[in-house]
Amino acid sequence: MSSTHLSLHYHIVFGTKNHEPIIQAAWRGKLHAYLGGIIRTADRIAESIGGASDHVHLLIGLRATHRLADVLRELKAVSSGWVHNEIGVRGFAWQEGYGAFTVSLSQRGAVRRYIERQEEHHRTRTFREEYLDLLRRSGVEFDERYV
Repeated sequence: MSSTHLSLHYHIVFGTKNHEPIIQAAWRGKLHAYLGGIIRTADRIAESIGGASDHVHLLIGLRATHRLADVLRELKAVSSGWVHNEIGVRGFAWQEGYGAFTVSLSQRGAVRRYIERQEEHHRTRTFREEYLDLLRRSGVEFDERYV
């Protein structure tokens, strides 16, 4: 085979430091748009971005040359700086870790709809409940003390 063909799509989830509900509705959409811009500028594919006051969900596509850990480090650092400088929330920070789940072509539409309905989901479920469910459904081993 003379070329490389990939379908690398990830559902990524990460929260604010200490899960503080600091992402205000007034600027949440701007933050999501900015995250999408960071992704696109780095030659990645931003398929869907959403979230609530204490976390974000992203459905992104990566190229073969992209390393997931590097993508997340850059995304968090650049977006934190943007929140500090443009929004004026100096105490804003993302949590250290993140969740990343591979998404097949057949499930991308469902994940996209799930991300678009985040505010609706969080009327009845906390971020922690949602995240633990994602881990369990994805077969990820974890210790609840560290989630």
